Amino acid sequence: MTPAAISLSDILAARERIAGRIEQTALVTSSTLSETLGVPVHLKLEHRQTTGSFKLRGATNAITLLGAEERKLGVVAASTGNHGRALAHAAKAEGIRATICMSRLVPDNKVSEIRRLGAEIRIVGNSQDDAQVEVERLVADEGMTMVPPFDHPGVIAGQGTLGLEIVDALPEVETVLVPLSGGGLAAGIAAAVKGKSPSTRVIGVSMTRGAAMKASLDAGAPVQVEEVASLADSLGGGIGLDNRLTFAMCRELLDDVVLLSEEEIAAGIAHAYEAEREIVEGAGAVGIAALLSARVKPAGPTVLILSGRNIDMELHRRIVCGDNPFAGEPAA
Repeated sequence: MTPAAISLSDILAARERIAGRIEQTALVTSSTLSETLGVPVHLKLEHRQTTGSFKLRGATNAITLLGAEERKLGVVAASTGNHGRALAHAAKAEGIRATICMSRLVPDNKVSEIRRLGAEIRIVGNSQDDAQVEVERLVADEGMTMVPPFDHPGVIAGQGTLGLEIVDALPEVETVLVPLSGGGLAAGIAAAVKGKSPSTRVIGVSMTRGAAMKASLDAGAPVQVEEVASLADSLGGGIGLDNRLTFAMCRELLDDVVLLSEEEIAAGIAHAYEAEREIVEGAGAVGIAALLSARVKPAGPTVLILSGRNIDMELHRRIVCGDNPFAGEPAA
């Protein structure tokens, strides 16, 4: 499959399909960042989505596309937390069995929320790749349908609806900063934004500790990276050596990728709380961090996606009080 496999029309269709099932989140101006940067900076408040992250868009779109037999046998996915929560929520709404496989690195607060939504949980190994092995076993042995967190046409199209909302609300947008992990969000948003506003720059933002998509783009093909703990835990995990869609789409559509240290991510979380009065997890703060650290210097109206709020609140308290547990740790 090529990047053209997920088109603007696919994303427009997804928007119609999930309407009424997800929140159309607000786009607000950040006066503090706008003053600091000298250009209008806007925050897409996707952390206020029903399940606390953008993942509900893609999971809901994928669920609506299932056939009768697939619904009967249930869905399964590997997740670093937010996709699992979204898939559990979307499946529960449709009366569909869901099993979520996660590694031991997934924070307890995310695991407990998925369990609360009624999904079966499997904790397997120390990486997303380890959890994926269990997913594939359940597909083979029990006939469950895999709904992966990013490399799936329905998931990508669902995430792309965020891009439609951004351009509809701010047609003059010059730069969009997107949290980058497996690439489902970045690929979908880039396809939507560039489909409607080709001159707009779309920049992926990740962490220095285990950024699999950046390593793969640098290598020219999907590669494995060591998965390690990070404040941006939602951005962890590989992109899959057999990646079918997101690698090619990110290579084709992203204008740049920047990486952030743990200290910079912590500063983004603290700024979101202290200046914007928003509680976001590390992955949701990377756009703010990219601007505060001057790793991105936009020339015009800019949109940052606050992608999720599902942070352990004790960790959040420590960070806003200046106690970063990952400070000074080397990049993986």
